[in-house]
Amino acid sequence: MSSVGTPDPNSGWLSEEELAEARRRLPLLYVEALPVRVDGVGQVTEVGVLLRANAEGAITRTLVSGRVLYGESIRSALFRHLEKDLGPMAFPLLPASPVPFSVAEYFPFPGAQYTDDRQHAVSLAYVVPVTGTCDPRQDALELTWMTPMEAASPGIAADMEGGRGALVRAGLASVGALY
Repeated sequence: MSSVGTPDPNSGWLSEEELAEARRRLPLLYVEALPVRVDGVGQVTEVGVLLRANAEGAITRTLVSGRVLYGESIRSALFRHLEKDLGPMAFPLLPASPVPFSVAEYFPFPGAQYTDDRQHAVSLAYVVPVTGTCDPRQDALELTWMTPMEAASPGIAADMEGGRGALVRAGLASVGALY
């Protein structure tokens, strides 16, 4: 296969055709982050949920997420996607351990807990405190801050794409924010 133009110097990126082929054949690795604000003793006080338009033009809620590139560490991928979605002034506090609170497996067919019409994907999910100013970028329309109970509510879960409402509840439970 030949291409026109200068080759991408970052070999971790796939062309649209290569990505489509990989999605048809392999599960892809993602990271997801539930951005939170914490008080002085580390209790979650607010949860940030992104609002965006999906490929069909519907407005949905989602988490910070994205692929892990070839040769990229999980921590680097997590930081890159937090900065990409929340802006460079979000100042995320990455966890000291790369162990996620959950491993979510997305399937391209209905009936699974987590779904993604494009692919089979495995996602490592983290709760990440942010201390700075969040200015959503890329395809995010806004970042809504809400209480943990609001973020875990059935109404918010119903607005979240791919079953991510369950992931939000699991993340909040993992840090003792649901009571």
